[in-house]
Amino acid sequence: MATSKARPAFACTECGWTSIKWVGRCGECQTFDTVVEVGAPKLREVRAGVVTEPALPIGQIGIESAKATPSGVGELDRVLGGGLVEGAVVLVAGEPGVGKSTLLLEVAAQAARAGGTVLYITGEESTAQVRLRAGRINALADSLYLAAESDLSALVAHIDAVNPTLLIVDSVQTIASADIDGAAGGVTQVREVAGALIRIAKERTIATVLVGHVTKDGTIAGPRILEHLVDVVLQFEGDRDHSLRMIRAAKNRYGPTDEVGCFELIDTGIVELPDPSGLFISRRDDPVAGTCVTVTLEGRRPLVAEVQALVGPSALNSPRRTTSGLDSSRTAMILAVLERRGGVVLAPHDVFAATVGGVKLQEPAVDLAVALAIASAATDRLLLPGLVAMGEVGLSGELRPIAGVERRLAEAHRLGFTKAIIPSGALPQIPTGLQVLQASDISTAIRAASSA
Repeated sequence: MATSKARPAFACTECGWTSIKWVGRCGECQTFDTVVEVGAPKLREVRAGVVTEPALPIGQIGIESAKATPSGVGELDRVLGGGLVEGAVVLVAGEPGVGKSTLLLEVAAQAARAGGTVLYITGEESTAQVRLRAGRINALADSLYLAAESDLSALVAHIDAVNPTLLIVDSVQTIASADIDGAAGGVTQVREVAGALIRIAKERTIATVLVGHVTKDGTIAGPRILEHLVDVVLQFEGDRDHSLRMIRAAKNRYGPTDEVGCFELIDTGIVELPDPSGLFISRRDDPVAGTCVTVTLEGRRPLVAEVQALVGPSALNSPRRTTSGLDSSRTAMILAVLERRGGVVLAPHDVFAATVGGVKLQEPAVDLAVALAIASAATDRLLLPGLVAMGEVGLSGELRPIAGVERRLAEAHRLGFTKAIIPSGALPQIPTGLQVLQASDISTAIRAASSA
C-alpha cells in the first residue's frame, strides 16, 4: 500500500506558529510576511564540533572586555551604565524628528576627539545634509568619517577601509542586502542586516550603534528578534512642542535599566540637562490657586514637577475632562475620589489638568499633587507656600505609601521647598529645615495643604 505524501508545513519565523498552508499574516502574532515553508524535521545525531574557547571556571573569566568607555555625553553614559563597551551593539529608537541623529552625531564627534576612529553611515540623508548639521552643532572632527550607503556589502567595505572603533548606522531599516529578497525595511532584510552587523561588531570588537524606526504606536519597527539580538535598547522620547528629550534603557546587558538621561534640543544641537527640575516649574511673582508641586522618580532620578488645574462651570451636558502630561484614566479616578471622599463638587464643572514643561507624570506617586491642584482650583483656595505633595490615592480616599520618599524629600529640600505632605506611615529621614506633614486620607491632606 502506497504511503501518503507528507503535506508541507509552514511556520512563523517570529513566534513559531504553524499552518498547513501559506498565509500572508501570522495567526498568532499578527505580523506580515513571516510565514515560510519548512521541511519535515530530520532526526539525526549531532556530532561534537570545534569549540571557539574552552570552558573556564567563572572566577577566571576576564571582565576587561565588558568595561565601558565614556562616550563624552554624560547623560547618555548614565543610561548606558558608564559608556560604550567594545563589541556591544546599541539600538536607539525614537519618533521622527526627536533628535536621534543629532545626539549620535554629537556622540560620534566626542568619540573622535577622544582619539577614536568613528564611521557614521547615513542611509536616510546625503553626506552634505549631515555635514551641514555637524557644522551647526560643532561636531566636526578629523577622525570622524561619513558615508551615505544603503547597501550592506558597501557598508562592510567602508568598515574594512576605515577600521573604526565606533560604528553608527542611521538607520538599520534603510540598509538592504542584494542577497536577500525583499525591500529595505522588511522583516527579512532588517533581521539579516542586523545579524551581519552584530557579527562584525563582535568579531572586530567595534562598538556599534544602530538607529531604529518606530511604528505609529511607539514600538520599534521590524522583527522583535532585533531587540533580542542587540545588547542595549534605548528609547529616545520627546514632544515636538517642547525642547525636553529623555532617553531610557529598555534593555541593557552592561548596566541598569532604571536610569533616565535628560537633554534639551536647541538650535545649536542637543544639550545635556544634569539638573532638569527647573524646566518643570513655572516662575510667577504671585501665588495662584490650582497649582501643586510634586517630586516624581524617573528611574532612580528624582525630578520636581508642577501640576496645574483649572476648574470652571460647564455649559455642556457632559462636562469636559482634559489632561496634558497626565494619565487621563487615573485623573478621572482622582476626580471621582475627590467628589465622593473629599467633598469637592466637580460634577457640573469642566476640569483641565496639565503638567509644566511637557513632562509626562505617569507614576501613582503624583496622585496627591493632582488631587490638591484640582481641589485648590475648585475652591479657589491657595495652597501652602513652598509645598510639595506626593502620595498614591486609593478609591476609598486613603493615601498609600510610595517608594523613594527620602530621595524625593532630599530633592525638594535642595530646590528650596520648606513643606511636604506625604502618606502616613514610617517617618523617613527628614532633611534639616523641611517640615513634613503626614496625612492618612485625601480629606486630611486637603485641610493640611490649605490651612495657612
